[in-house]
Amino acid sequence: MSAERVLILVPAFNEEGAIGGVIDEIRQVLGPLDILVVDDCSTDSTVSLARARGVRVLTLPHHLGLGGCVQAGYRLAFELGYDYVVRLDGDGQMDPRDVPRVLDKLRETGVQMVIGSRYLESGAPYTSVTRSLGINFFRMVLRPILGRPVRDPTSGFVGVNREALQVFSRSFPLEYPEIEALVVLRRKAFRFEEVPCRVRPRQAGTSTITPAKSLYYIVHVLLGVLVNILKFEWRRWR
Repeated sequence: MSAERVLILVPAFNEEGAIGGVIDEIRQVLGPLDILVVDDCSTDSTVSLARARGVRVLTLPHHLGLGGCVQAGYRLAFELGYDYVVRLDGDGQMDPRDVPRVLDKLRETGVQMVIGSRYLESGAPYTSVTRSLGINFFRMVLRPILGRPVRDPTSGFVGVNREALQVFSRSFPLEYPEIEALVVLRRKAFRFEEVPCRVRPRQAGTSTITPAKSLYYIVHVLLGVLVNILKFEWRRWR
């Protein structure tokens, strides 16, 4: 039997202040695991800094947003035959020391997705009142859809196995994808689990999600969830 293949996927957009430290820390903590940086058409030195560290870099020809960036990484990982992919964002907020916990849960349970949750055991502070309201709102919305609670539906620290990788390589929400991805899993009768993870301040830069964008985020994702539900019900009715 061939050894399982694990990829660390790092989507990045204008993260020159953090990307080098993120790659160095992943290597220091996780050793020789493969790393793929997917650059979403950055205008700074993100690509050159990543390449200087010898990791594989996939550069997108156009700015696709987070969902398109992640899907491009998933598609390449699937075509290259990886068994597991763990996503760590390029801003340094996620701690690579939690990656083994995500991988162990994927292997032990056989679920298709494992979420690194900031709020599962000890509640991490919310970055804003608007974000707090959004997270709690989507917890409430997703509970009846998923048939179980999810503590951190907006977490970008996610591990998937090859089954989920195959699905997401073909279709993945393009904008603010985390919540809609859970609904896609539900449509496929796939399962997910959560494990506690640490969260840290950004190493550099600022978040692109402002209070005004948070409101847009809530409306946009809610519509996406509704569309996914209607697709599921239509196919079942047919």
